[in-house]
Amino acid sequence: MEQAVMIKSGTEMLAGSLHLPENRTENGKIPIIIICHGFIGSRVGVNRLFVKAARYFSSLGFAVLRFDYEGCGESSGIYGTYGIERFIGQTEDVIHFAANIPTIDENDIYLLGHSLGGAVATLTAVRNEKIRKLAIWAAVGRPFEDIAAIVGEEKVAALEYDSFIDFEGYTLVKTFFQSLSEYAPLQEAKKFTGDVFIAHGTEDKEIACSYAHIYEKSFRKSAKSVEKNLIAGGNHTFTSIEHSTELFRITGGWFVEQRKTAARPARKII
Repeated sequence: MEQAVMIKSGTEMLAGSLHLPENRTENGKIPIIIICHGFIGSRVGVNRLFVKAARYFSSLGFAVLRFDYEGCGESSGIYGTYGIERFIGQTEDVIHFAANIPTIDENDIYLLGHSLGGAVATLTAVRNEKIRKLAIWAAVGRPFEDIAAIVGEEKVAALEYDSFIDFEGYTLVKTFFQSLSEYAPLQEAKKFTGDVFIAHGTEDKEIACSYAHIYEKSFRKSAKSVEKNLIAGGNHTFTSIEHSTELFRITGGWFVEQRKTAARPARKII
């Protein structure tokens, strides 16, 4: 079952889509996966990446909540006029919303982020104790440098005298880029103590695949477990059916295994 939801975040309303698995026990609580989209993206994703992912994960018995950040998709607000701290705040508001859905197990929330959403998911997971399971796809490692390269470094430099950048119809202001420079997800990843899944396409031309290795090294400083997978030939949005199918399969397999591990009783030491 899929249903539209609206989530309050400050003065804005974030549009979301909630997927509930078909096979549920009447009184049993279910785990939920929250999907964080990337730069100027939406909860649909390129070639419906997040729609397809949500339906696949739902078929495995998970609830899935995908949402639009402020000013994206069907959410209110103006994207690019605020800082990355608002992305984190909006993600935390969505986590709070999900935790209060009656059928959801508030102690079994998974966070999945793609591209800039991967960086935001990492930053949020470090700050929010409800998140013990984190998955990142093709995650941005150095927010300012990576997004500036996509937009155009000369355009970003011109913000010293221009009031904004019109990038594909989005208004990007100086404050937005300043905030990107203030966060270092690759460093903050060292603080996360939960379980981590990393995936990246080897032919990603937007965000370097090498970040997957750096993230893995950083997470291993404190994380309970880290699994890394490289999708051979995959691009930034895993466009082909072959690559997206493999991505869903290995990510879904990790989610299922994490759920089994959590449900498994601890061994007694005699």
